[in-house]
Amino acid sequence: MPLEPFKQSDPLTVGVELELQLVSLSDFDLTDASPDMLALLGRKPFPGNVTPEITESMIEINSDVHTRHGELLEQLRRIRDTLVHAGDMLNVGVCGGGTHPFQKWSERKIFSKPRFKQVSALYGYLAKQFTVFGQHVHVGCESGDDALMLLHSLNRYVPHFIALSASSPYFQGSDTLFNSARLNSVFAFPLSGRAPFLLRWEDFERDYFARMEHTGIVKSMKDFYWDIRPKPEYGTIELRVCDTPLNVERAAALAGYLQALCSYLLEGHEPAPAEDDYLVYNYNRFQACRFGLDGTIVHPKSHESLSVREDILTTLRRIESHAVELGGEMALEHLYHAAHAGSDASFLRDQYVSSGSVEGMVDAAIQRFRSDEANRRM
Repeated sequence: MPLEPFKQSDPLTVGVELELQLVSLSDFDLTDASPDMLALLGRKPFPGNVTPEITESMIEINSDVHTRHGELLEQLRRIRDTLVHAGDMLNVGVCGGGTHPFQKWSERKIFSKPRFKQVSALYGYLAKQFTVFGQHVHVGCESGDDALMLLHSLNRYVPHFIALSASSPYFQGSDTLFNSARLNSVFAFPLSGRAPFLLRWEDFERDYFARMEHTGIVKSMKDFYWDIRPKPEYGTIELRVCDTPLNVERAAALAGYLQALCSYLLEGHEPAPAEDDYLVYNYNRFQACRFGLDGTIVHPKSHESLSVREDILTTLRRIESHAVELGGEMALEHLYHAAHAGSDASFLRDQYVSSGSVEGMVDAAIQRFRSDEANRRM
């Protein structure tokens, strides 16, 4: 099937997808509750969209398209409140986090949906191991050429989003020593990693996608698990490297950061992206996954070594005027605090120490998801 034409959308509009954990409140393990949860949520209007994910112990929620950070945050809070209420009725906890700290992949059930069954048949045990939880952020683009320019210009900032969202330090019952272990599961898929370096939509459509489709390997953009991918049917680029944060405030702030950063890049404040920028890409990605905010990355143009934390703080200051124009001041303020205070991965490790168990860590994540960040500080 030919690639859909790139749909023109309003530039810098944003939408968020969050993959969320469904947890048994008796033992804090994942529970196969998505069929019951979706049936309950389907009884009345939902403040956004909610869909199944590949295994029955997870669901995905989608926001509407927004132009302002405040509107997005308000809707995410309403979605959260609806999910928490439904979970209470089913005795199911709902939480973020990029991985569940001790669930066993072999116990997961594939959701009964044709595409999920096809993925399971193709990828075997990797499909159940894909019970990991990410945040995806869409940004509207005026054209396919703008989408590809932004996609490749953002390669240098991918470590920022990994480090700021990192919430998957534990996996299969052990501390991985990574801040984001989730991305290691994603990297196992053959069509993951980075997109090919093409800057014209015509070239992407004709010289890349058409050839890939001809090989029989891919049928649509859904078959690519790239860190950032274009979504022509929406007219967006989709950032896919973030772990699902532990609260909706962090999720909205990350979207606001990406929105302001895209505004900054579209105005041509940085040199045009080049293929050689990707020489340091996998190294930088690893540093952010392994060490989070304490990682050290290499600038793709100057080859200067940079602290991830300091690079984030410098960038937040640089794009502040763009955030103000887009109504995203509170998003940047949230991330200033996060860069100094530490990521959700640090919070989860602290909870393990204070509770003495992985179950206590999950309980803390459930409680953190339930209420507004402001209420927790009171």
